[in-house]
Amino acid sequence: MTKIRHKTKKYTERQSALVDVAIRLINRQGVNRLTLIDVAEDMGLGPKSVAYYFKKKEDLAAASFLRGLELFQNLVQECEAEPSPAQRITCLFDIYFEFKRRAAVGQGGDLISPNDIRALNSAKVNEAYITLFRQVRGLFEQPDRSNLTKLALNARSHLVIAELNWTPAWLRNVFPEEYSRVGARAADILLNGMAAPGSTWSPLPLSLHEIMPDQSNDSASESFLRAATKLINEQGYDGASVEKISAVLSLSKGAFYHHIKTKDELIMACFDRTFDFLQRAIIAAESIDGNGLQRLKTLAFFLVQLQVSGKSVILGPAAVTTLPVALQANPLGDFDRIALRLSGVISDGITDGSIRAVDPNVAANMFIGMVNMSSELSFFVPGISLDQAIDHYVLPSFSGGICSYS
Repeated sequence: MTKIRHKTKKYTERQSALVDVAIRLINRQGVNRLTLIDVAEDMGLGPKSVAYYFKKKEDLAAASFLRGLELFQNLVQECEAEPSPAQRITCLFDIYFEFKRRAAVGQGGDLISPNDIRALNSAKVNEAYITLFRQVRGLFEQPDRSNLTKLALNARSHLVIAELNWTPAWLRNVFPEEYSRVGARAADILLNGMAAPGSTWSPLPLSLHEIMPDQSNDSASESFLRAATKLINEQGYDGASVEKISAVLSLSKGAFYHHIKTKDELIMACFDRTFDFLQRAIIAAESIDGNGLQRLKTLAFFLVQLQVSGKSVILGPAAVTTLPVALQANPLGDFDRIALRLSGVISDGITDGSIRAVDPNVAANMFIGMVNMSSELSFFVPGISLDQAIDHYVLPSFSGGICSYS
C-alpha cells in the first residue's frame, strides 16, 4: 500500500508541474502554439514522458485552463464572506494583485489567460468559466438589490473580470513591489469612478467616416481586414480560417494570399488597422471643445458603440498571444503608446478638475481593458442594448457605482 501511495503522489506532483509549465507557455504564446515537445523541453523531459500524463496537447491545455480557473475561483471564494459588495470587490483586487505579485517573483504559479478558451472548444472548460462568472456575480449580491436586474449584474461582472484579465498586458511595465498599490488604485476607479463629483454623461458625437474614411468603403483590402477582424474576435485564431474569411467576402482561397501571405501577417495587419484607428479616434476626441472628462467620455461612447454593434473595428487583445513571441512586442508596444496617449487626456482632466486625482496610467489601461472587452458583452449579457451597456458597463468606470443598486 505504501508503494502505491508513493507512486500516486509522484504522478500527481509531476502532472501538476506539467500543468504549471503549460500555463506559463499558454500565457506567453497561446494554445495554438503550445506543443508537448515545448513543455517537455522546459522540464528537461522527453516528449514520451509528457505523453504518459497527457496523451494530446488538447488534454494538457484543458487541464491548464481548469487549474487556472480553479485558482481564480479560489480567490473569489476568499472574498465572499466580506459584508458588502464594495468590500468584496476591494478584497478581490487586493488578493488578485498579490497573487500576480507572487507569480511575478517566482513564489507561485500564475493564473491562466482566458483569451484562448473558445479556441480550445472544451465543454468542461467552458462550464468552469461560467462557474467563475457566476461566482463573481455573487459578489454583488445583496438582499435589497430589487432595483438591479440580472442583466445589470452580468454586465458589471463582465467588467470586473475584463479588467482583471487585461492586467497582464500592462503589469509587465510595473515593478512587482508596486502591484499592491496599483491594484488598490484600480479598485478605487471601479468603485468611485474617474469623474469628479457632479459630472453628467454628456458625450459628443464623433464620425466614423471622418476618423477613418476607409472603414466605410468597400476596397478589397479594407473589406478583407474588416472581415478578418470580425472572425478573429468571434472565433479566435483557429476559427478564423482562410476558407471562412474568403467565404464571407465571396472570394477564392487564392485571393487571401494575394492580400496577405501568412496568417501571422494577417494578425499584424489587423492590429496595424486597429492602432491606426484608435490613434485617429483619440485625436478626434482631443479636438472637441470640452474638458478632459468630456473628451474621454466621448471617446468611450464612440468606441463602445462600435464594439457593441459588432462592427469589429478593433482587434481584441486575445490575438496578441496567437502571434510568435518575437512578433508580440509590436502590438504590446502599440497598446502601451495608446495608454500613454490616453493618460495625457486623463491628466488634462485632472488638471482642469473634471477628473478625480486618479493614477492616469492605471486609469488609461483600465479604459483600454473596458473598451477592448466590450466586444464580448453579447456573449455574457445576451440581448444587451447600447444604453444598457453604457449604464452598467461603461459608466462605472466614470461615475463609480459598480456596487450601487439604483
